[in-house]
Amino acid sequence: MNSSGDREVLLIVHPDRESTTGAARDVAIRLAAAGIRLRVVDDEVRRLIEPPGGHLPCTVVTSSDEPAAGTELVLVLGGDGTLLRAAEVARPAGVPVLGVNLGRVGFLTEADYDALGETVDRVVERRYRIEERMTVDVTVTHGDVVTADTWALNEASIEKSSRERILDALVEVDGRPVSSFGCDGVLCSTPTGSTAYAFSAGGPIVWPDVEALLVVPSNAHAMFSRPLVVSRDSVITVDVDPHGSSAVLTCDGLRHFDLERGSRIRVVAGAVPVRLARLWEGPFTDRLVHKFSLPVTSWRERQARLS
Repeated sequence: MNSSGDREVLLIVHPDRESTTGAARDVAIRLAAAGIRLRVVDDEVRRLIEPPGGHLPCTVVTSSDEPAAGTELVLVLGGDGTLLRAAEVARPAGVPVLGVNLGRVGFLTEADYDALGETVDRVVERRYRIEERMTVDVTVTHGDVVTADTWALNEASIEKSSRERILDALVEVDGRPVSSFGCDGVLCSTPTGSTAYAFSAGGPIVWPDVEALLVVPSNAHAMFSRPLVVSRDSVITVDVDPHGSSAVLTCDGLRHFDLERGSRIRVVAGAVPVRLARLWEGPFTDRLVHKFSLPVTSWRERQARLS
């Protein structure tokens, strides 16, 4: 971490929300007042955060410059999609990511907009802890040729490339076939991603400190198409039928790869985690209840209030 006299934060903001302008400018002014320099990836963001007629210490870098390298934190203003984009630049630099939610659910983000001031205060005072989140490494081969090599924080999704067709897939775990079926897709998810796309596809919620991988078929036409939870050390492979239709691989909704018929997708626990900055103590259960607005009052308590 940088010394107190040479601190720098990379600011990443959602570019298309009206609420971003005020929030980003407020954050920039507060950090500058505390002697913390800002770094941004786009010159448009620099213009966004500068006050009218004013100037803030700010460095503009490009996405090819390893923009997070040397910073102490990547501060994200937006939703989970913005945070996932930020994780792309933070992960190789080993820099933690702190998200302020300007979107809807914002499961990965740590604070909401109404706590923006306190969030910045905690950054200035370094009152945050670091939590490492498991990723997956994904390799695609076609025959003996590697056609894609990528990673994901939430999930790797193998899906049919044509709406009118069905994806015929074979799922293997640790070199042994488990089941083959026609489906819309197969999701290979981390525990972090269990509350994202995998959850929407009917997968279980897995606490983020559980070392496991999820396999979640999407709309599978088979008697056995239940979600699987396997060991962190397992190797998951999904084979695309060489006589079926082509497919597409999408990682975290950001990185897309066309899959030829006969492609094999190999998913393993990632070698490099994503580091998330956490501000608030408390179990994952509380976050789950809060983000999904889950009812936690029992029928006995409700009946007692009525009597």
